[in-house]
Amino acid sequence: MRNYNIFILAALLLFTGCVSFKGQQVTEYRGSDDYDSYVRTYYPLAVEQMKKYGIPASITLAQGLLESGAGKSELSRKSNNHFGIKADKSWKGRTVSSMDNGRMCKFRKYSDVSGSYEDHSKFLVGRQRYAFLFELAPDDYKGWAKGLKQAGYAEDSKYPQKLINLIERYNLQRFDAPSPIGGGRVVRDVNGVPYIIAEVGDRMTLLAGELGLSVRKLRKYNDIHDKREPVPGERLFLKKKRSKAAKGSNFHTTASGESLYTISQEYGIRLMKLYDLNPQYRSYTKLKVGDIIRLR
Repeated sequence: MRNYNIFILAALLLFTGCVSFKGQQVTEYRGSDDYDSYVRTYYPLAVEQMKKYGIPASITLAQGLLESGAGKSELSRKSNNHFGIKADKSWKGRTVSSMDNGRMCKFRKYSDVSGSYEDHSKFLVGRQRYAFLFELAPDDYKGWAKGLKQAGYAEDSKYPQKLINLIERYNLQRFDAPSPIGGGRVVRDVNGVPYIIAEVGDRMTLLAGELGLSVRKLRKYNDIHDKREPVPGERLFLKKKRSKAAKGSNFHTTASGESLYTISQEYGIRLMKLYDLNPQYRSYTKLKVGDIIRLR
């Protein structure tokens, strides 16, 4: 009877979800051959996610290596879940029960590993507490590693250093190399400064990753000091604008709906420099049709 009661108690614990469960440890895999193989297999997924969401490929790979034991953990082998993402109420897919820090929890189960990588990116992009990370330079893997811990991604105090060690040991930072200027888009030029045209659906975090820039720099280059997203058809400069217009463009006569900002983008001039050239105007001054704006 005593053994029967113990069996019933164990069964109840297994199906309650995320309850205390002691006596087992998740195996940690450290074989370098497994780690090298993991990197060779999954780096294209990490690079794809970097281009799509702006998360350094080195960080994604290091987290995948660490949290899946180089793809050898039970959760990753049976469920293609490489980042230990739990199945909350919003998850409508399949689930699997597995241990997590001595507790039995429900985790998401994927048909392939790419689903796990996609969910990992959406997890970081979709939560405000990680937003500051996307302001970092795309190759600042140390800042990302420390920032993840700061934002509460992991309880382990050594989590940042573990990621950094993996990145440097396996040279994962090589996958963070910026894309060629323009990220494959048509690059135009005004006043000697390259720019692209924003498209429908563009977001600063995604564009920054695609262009090999930090969000902070992309906003700074375009005098965007709020958190707004690009407007389709808007010019987005990829380098610092000039202090004056190109030779031959001395003055601009304003048309309806124009502002000093739109003029600065049209001629590739930094907005504050345009204010310096036209001290009669302030940020709150509305331009009238026919106003003459000095450009040099």
